[in-house]
Amino acid sequence: MSPPRRRRIRLPHLLLTAALLGALLGSPPAATAAPASRAVPLRVATYNIHAGAGMDNVFDLDRQTAELRSLKADVIGLQEVDRHWGARSDWRDLAGELAERLRMYVYFAPIYSLDPAEPGGPQAEYGVAVLSRYRIVSAENHEITRLSTQDPAPAPAPAPGFGEVVVRVKGRPVHVYVTHLDYRPDPAVRIAQVADTRRIMAEDRGAKILLGDFNAEPDAPELAPLWEELTDADPGAPTFPARDPVKRIDYVAVAKGTAEVRGAWVPESTASDHRAVVADLVLRGS
Repeated sequence: MSPPRRRRIRLPHLLLTAALLGALLGSPPAATAAPASRAVPLRVATYNIHAGAGMDNVFDLDRQTAELRSLKADVIGLQEVDRHWGARSDWRDLAGELAERLRMYVYFAPIYSLDPAEPGGPQAEYGVAVLSRYRIVSAENHEITRLSTQDPAPAPAPAPGFGEVVVRVKGRPVHVYVTHLDYRPDPAVRIAQVADTRRIMAEDRGAKILLGDFNAEPDAPELAPLWEELTDADPGAPTFPARDPVKRIDYVAVAKGTAEVRGAWVPESTASDHRAVVADLVLRGS
């Protein structure tokens, strides 16, 4: 079967939170054009926010806001993001709230979107998100292979939750993807997800950055195909679990030849059950 046609959604249809934020707090500074030959710095991060809870399993969005602010990142990929999902996150829109608090633009890509608990209420959603200091000019929620946690007898099937945004960084378009790969010990679904990821990213040109929780360590065989096109911004430290971490399953990766990794690190924190990965990049080319 041929892959479904891609449908890119333009900014006016999806960034209501960013528009509201601009009205209330003032828009983030507009990106200014830069000569194509100039190297452009960009700090990016990935963070699995555990639905707002820390290692103590206490929901505390103030704590996570402070942690995210301390990263001083221009673009952040988030995983395990609730949007009116349930009591564990106080039925709140975590992506929208974090964007408002940090004065960043936001795109949320649901993996699951369920009917509301009460008629007329918002959809109960769970997925991934991108926060950006630069305006998001387009976005898309791609399908990749998943094994649903909402089905008592799941079978691998295409499902949404592979988010992509295009941000313009000082005149340069940058594709940013955020993902959360399957957590099961059997790598079969992750193998399919990696193949899907490569297919989707191959359709785009220019600077490309992949952020996410891959649920596998860097030398896992199922991740090997990714490293053919991507450079792992290796922070040299584990990310999970947040207290006394023993393995690295969270990643910043960049398309080879489009950006240079100047440095990467893992901040020490227990605001989630994962630690973040932060990387300083320099964009190349136009």
